[in-house]
Amino acid sequence: MEAGSREHSRALLMNLPNSITMSRIVMIPLLLWILSSHFPWQGNGAQEIAASVLFVLASITDGLDGYLARKWKQITTIGMLLDPLADKIMVTAALIALVNYNPDVVKVWIAVVIIGREFLISGLRSIAASEGFTIEASDLGKLKTVTQIVSVVSAILAHHWDAWQFGFIVIPVKWIAIAAIYFTVLVSTISAVDYFVGFWKKIDHASKDRRKSFVLSRRKSEGASNTN
Repeated sequence: MEAGSREHSRALLMNLPNSITMSRIVMIPLLLWILSSHFPWQGNGAQEIAASVLFVLASITDGLDGYLARKWKQITTIGMLLDPLADKIMVTAALIALVNYNPDVVKVWIAVVIIGREFLISGLRSIAASEGFTIEASDLGKLKTVTQIVSVVSAILAHHWDAWQFGFIVIPVKWIAIAAIYFTVLVSTISAVDYFVGFWKKIDHASKDRRKSFVLSRRKSEGASNTN
């Protein structure tokens, strides 16, 4: 019986969606190594391309693991814990590394605002779960995720290229990175306010329901006492 229980736990842990989530966690130290001075191929754009490709792959796995878990009905407690944790660590690691790697684009205060927003939403969701309700991902939150990916990748590429030129077409990589990172700060701030307003409404409603339930139960108790 005990062996069967262990097998069941192992199967839940190592299903494909959870394995994909774990692969994203493994990518984090690899990304930090690529963006460090220890990476062997520097100065020719290989470092920036490798880091960008890795971050895009990690971002793809972010949506893929959740989609497969829902489709195959393989949602597990460990997956629900690891998935948002992997996302937060990946974004935090990338931004902290970029503060050192490309400080012209990613300032310290920008990293603090974006990372602070991630932990704020995580805290609100934890409180919401303890109160018995959930905070759904808003359209602003989804937009924030997209802009975050664009800003991180463009900031990495802007370390080596100011612009890409293809014939008459010029892509201003550095200006795209700067615009994307400031737009991410704006969307992150607005979406944080949106989440907080939604959280406040739900928790206020939950508090009113508890007070109403308490009053009703007290009246019933007093009615029973009077009857006796």
